[in-house]
Amino acid sequence: MEHYFSAKPASADERRQISVTLDGRTFALETAPGVFSPGHVDLGTTVLLDTVGAPPAGEVLDLGCGWGPIALTAALREPGARVTALDVNERAMDLLRLNVARVKGSAPDLAPISVVTAEDVPAEARFDAIWSNPPVRIGKAALHELLAAWLPRLVPGGEAWLVVQKNLGADSLARWIADQTDDAGAPWGEVRKVRSSKGFRVLTLTAPPS
Repeated sequence: MEHYFSAKPASADERRQISVTLDGRTFALETAPGVFSPGHVDLGTTVLLDTVGAPPAGEVLDLGCGWGPIALTAALREPGARVTALDVNERAMDLLRLNVARVKGSAPDLAPISVVTAEDVPAEARFDAIWSNPPVRIGKAALHELLAAWLPRLVPGGEAWLVVQKNLGADSLARWIADQTDDAGAPWGEVRKVRSSKGFRVLTLTAPPS
Protein backbone atom coordinates (compact mmCIF):
# COMPACT_ATOMS: atom_id res chain seq x y z
CA MET A 1 0.00 0.00 0.00
CA GLU A 2 1.30 3.45 -0.89
CA HIS A 3 1.50 6.04 1.87
CA TYR A 4 1.85 9.79 1.76
CA PHE A 5 5.15 9.30 3.60
CA SER A 6 6.64 7.25 0.74
CA ALA A 7 9.66 8.99 -0.76
CA LYS A 8 8.66 8.10 -4.32
CA PRO A 9 4.88 7.67 -4.70
CA ALA A 10 3.97 4.96 -7.20
CA SER A 11 0.60 6.43 -8.17
CA ALA A 12 0.25 8.45 -11.35
CA ASP A 13 1.47 12.02 -10.92
CA GLU A 14 -1.78 13.57 -12.13
CA ARG A 15 -1.54 17.24 -11.22
CA ARG A 16 -4.65 19.30 -10.60
CA GLN A 17 -5.49 22.68 -9.19
CA ILE A 18 -7.56 23.28 -6.09
CA SER A 19 -8.80 26.52 -4.56
CA VAL A 20 -7.28 27.02 -1.11
CA THR A 21 -7.77 29.79 1.44
CA LEU A 22 -4.68 30.52 3.52
CA ASP A 23 -4.48 33.37 6.01
CA GLY A 24 -7.71 34.80 4.60
CA ARG A 25 -6.48 34.82 0.99
CA THR A 26 -7.53 32.43 -1.77
CA PHE A 27 -5.03 30.80 -4.11
CA ALA A 28 -5.15 28.22 -6.90
CA LEU A 29 -2.57 25.61 -5.85
CA GLU A 30 -1.37 22.32 -7.30
CA THR A 31 -1.82 18.91 -5.72
CA ALA A 32 -1.61 15.31 -6.90
CA PRO A 33 -2.24 11.75 -5.70
CA GLY A 34 0.34 10.18 -3.44
CA VAL A 35 0.60 13.12 -1.04
CA PHE A 36 -1.18 13.88 2.21
CA SER A 37 -4.70 15.31 1.83
CA PRO A 38 -4.45 16.14 -1.89
CA GLY A 39 -7.99 17.46 -2.23
CA HIS A 40 -8.12 20.11 0.48
CA VAL A 41 -6.47 21.48 3.60
CA ASP A 42 -7.12 18.67 6.06
CA LEU A 43 -9.10 19.30 9.24
CA GLY A 44 -6.19 18.87 11.65
CA THR A 45 -4.08 21.40 9.78
CA THR A 46 -7.02 23.79 9.76
CA VAL A 47 -7.38 23.46 13.54
CA LEU A 48 -3.65 24.11 13.99
CA LEU A 49 -3.60 27.17 11.74
CA ASP A 50 -6.72 28.58 13.41
CA THR A 51 -4.92 28.30 16.77
CA VAL A 52 -1.27 29.19 16.31
CA GLY A 53 -1.25 32.83 15.21
CA ALA A 54 1.83 34.29 13.51
CA PRO A 55 5.29 32.74 13.74
CA PRO A 56 8.30 34.68 14.99
CA ALA A 57 10.45 36.65 12.56
CA GLY A 58 13.09 33.97 12.64
CA GLU A 59 13.71 30.35 11.68
CA VAL A 60 10.51 28.33 11.33
CA LEU A 61 10.32 24.59 10.58
CA ASP A 62 7.29 22.92 8.99
CA LEU A 63 7.93 19.28 9.90
CA GLY A 64 6.15 17.11 7.32
CA CYS A 65 5.22 19.90 4.92
CA GLY A 66 3.29 17.98 2.23
CA TRP A 67 2.12 20.27 -0.56
CA GLY A 68 2.48 23.24 1.73
CA PRO A 69 -0.48 24.71 3.64
CA ILE A 70 1.42 25.12 6.92
CA ALA A 71 4.64 26.47 5.41
CA LEU A 72 2.77 28.84 3.12
CA THR A 73 0.60 30.15 5.95
CA ALA A 74 3.61 30.79 8.16
CA ALA A 75 5.32 32.64 5.31
CA LEU A 76 2.21 34.72 4.62
CA ARG A 77 1.74 35.68 8.26
CA GLU A 78 5.31 36.78 8.93
CA PRO A 79 7.34 38.13 5.99
CA GLY A 80 10.36 38.32 8.30
CA ALA A 81 10.38 34.58 8.89
CA ARG A 82 12.62 32.07 7.12
CA VAL A 83 10.64 28.89 6.64
CA THR A 84 12.19 25.45 6.26
CA ALA A 85 9.65 23.00 4.82
CA LEU A 86 10.77 19.41 5.38
CA ASP A 87 9.40 16.16 3.97
CA VAL A 88 10.46 12.80 2.52
CA ASN A 89 7.87 12.69 -0.26
CA GLU A 90 9.52 13.98 -3.43
CA ARG A 91 6.22 14.65 -5.17
CA ALA A 92 4.93 16.70 -2.24
CA MET A 93 8.14 18.70 -2.18
CA ASP A 94 7.92 19.41 -5.90
CA LEU A 95 4.31 20.53 -5.47
CA LEU A 96 5.28 22.89 -2.67
CA ARG A 97 8.02 24.48 -4.77
CA LEU A 98 5.43 25.12 -7.49
CA ASN A 99 2.94 26.43 -4.93
CA VAL A 100 5.49 28.84 -3.47
CA ALA A 101 5.82 30.40 -6.92
CA ARG A 102 2.04 30.52 -7.32
CA VAL A 103 1.49 32.26 -3.97
CA LYS A 104 4.39 34.65 -4.45
CA GLY A 105 2.82 35.83 -7.70
CA SER A 106 0.01 37.49 -5.72
CA ALA A 107 1.76 37.85 -2.36
CA PRO A 108 5.23 39.27 -3.16
CA ASP A 109 6.01 39.79 0.55
CA LEU A 110 5.87 36.02 1.13
CA ALA A 111 8.69 34.97 3.44
CA PRO A 112 11.33 32.71 1.87
CA ILE A 113 10.56 28.99 1.98
CA SER A 114 13.27 26.35 1.59
CA VAL A 115 11.85 22.92 0.65
CA VAL A 116 14.23 20.23 1.89
CA THR A 117 14.79 16.71 3.12
CA ALA A 118 16.35 16.04 6.52
CA GLU A 119 19.74 15.48 4.90
CA ASP A 120 19.68 19.04 3.55
CA VAL A 121 19.40 20.66 6.99
CA PRO A 122 22.76 21.50 8.64
CA ALA A 123 23.35 19.73 11.93
CA GLU A 124 23.82 23.07 13.69
CA ALA A 125 20.50 24.52 12.46
CA ARG A 126 18.13 25.62 15.22
CA PHE A 127 14.55 26.88 15.01
CA ASP A 128 12.58 29.60 16.75
CA ALA A 129 9.35 27.73 16.00
CA ILE A 130 8.27 24.33 14.74
CA TRP A 131 4.79 23.85 13.29
CA SER A 132 3.62 20.37 12.42
CA ASN A 133 0.74 18.08 11.68
CA PRO A 134 3.02 15.09 12.30
CA PRO A 135 2.64 11.85 10.33
CA VAL A 136 1.24 9.69 13.12
CA ARG A 137 0.43 6.86 10.71
CA ILE A 138 4.12 6.06 10.26
CA GLY A 139 3.79 4.25 13.61
CA LYS A 140 4.62 5.18 17.18
CA ALA A 141 8.31 4.21 17.10
CA ALA A 142 8.99 6.07 13.86
CA LEU A 143 7.00 9.10 15.04
CA HIS A 144 8.95 9.24 18.29
CA GLU A 145 12.21 8.99 16.34
CA LEU A 146 11.12 11.84 14.07
CA LEU A 147 10.14 14.13 16.92
CA ALA A 148 13.27 13.25 18.89
CA ALA A 149 15.34 14.37 15.90
CA TRP A 150 13.69 17.80 15.58
CA LEU A 151 11.97 19.03 18.74
CA PRO A 152 15.28 19.35 20.65
CA ARG A 153 16.45 21.72 17.90
CA LEU A 154 14.32 24.56 19.22
CA VAL A 155 16.24 27.61 20.39
CA PRO A 156 15.94 28.45 24.10
CA GLY A 157 12.38 29.65 24.62
CA GLY A 158 11.31 28.47 21.17
CA GLU A 159 7.93 26.83 20.66
CA ALA A 160 6.71 23.78 18.80
CA TRP A 161 3.04 23.59 17.83
CA LEU A 162 1.68 20.15 16.97
CA VAL A 163 -1.81 19.00 16.04
CA VAL A 164 -2.73 15.36 16.67
CA GLN A 165 -6.03 13.53 16.40
CA LYS A 166 -7.32 12.59 19.85
CA ASN A 167 -8.20 9.02 18.90
CA LEU A 168 -4.76 8.55 17.33
CA GLY A 169 -2.92 9.15 20.60
CA ALA A 170 -2.67 12.90 21.18
CA ASP A 171 -2.73 12.56 24.97
CA SER A 172 -0.21 9.73 25.11
CA LEU A 173 2.06 11.65 22.74
CA ALA A 174 1.87 14.71 25.01
CA ARG A 175 2.90 12.54 27.97
CA TRP A 176 5.77 11.02 25.99
CA ILE A 177 7.11 14.44 24.96
CA ALA A 178 6.86 15.69 28.54
CA ASP A 179 8.96 12.72 29.73
CA GLN A 180 11.83 13.28 27.27
CA THR A 181 15.21 14.71 28.23
CA ASP A 182 18.30 15.79 26.34
CA ASP A 183 21.72 14.18 26.62
CA ALA A 184 22.39 16.17 29.79
CA GLY A 185 19.17 14.96 31.40
CA ALA A 186 17.30 18.25 30.99
CA PRO A 187 13.64 18.10 29.89
CA TRP A 188 12.86 19.13 26.33
CA GLY A 189 10.56 21.76 27.81
CA GLU A 190 7.05 22.46 29.02
CA VAL A 191 4.20 20.67 27.23
CA ARG A 192 0.69 22.09 27.20
CA LYS A 193 -2.59 21.10 25.58
CA VAL A 194 -3.79 24.45 24.32
CA ARG A 195 -6.89 23.49 22.34
CA SER A 196 -9.27 20.61 21.66
CA SER A 197 -11.43 20.99 18.57
CA LYS A 198 -13.15 18.72 16.03
CA GLY A 199 -11.46 15.60 17.33
CA PHE A 200 -7.96 17.11 17.47
CA ARG A 201 -5.68 18.45 20.16
CA VAL A 202 -3.17 21.23 19.67
CA LEU A 203 -0.05 20.68 21.79
CA THR A 204 2.78 23.09 22.45
CA LEU A 205 6.29 22.44 23.63
CA THR A 206 8.20 25.46 24.95
CA ALA A 207 11.94 24.91 25.15
CA PRO A 208 13.63 25.97 28.40
CA PRO A 209 15.15 29.46 28.47
CA SER A 210 18.91 29.72 28.21
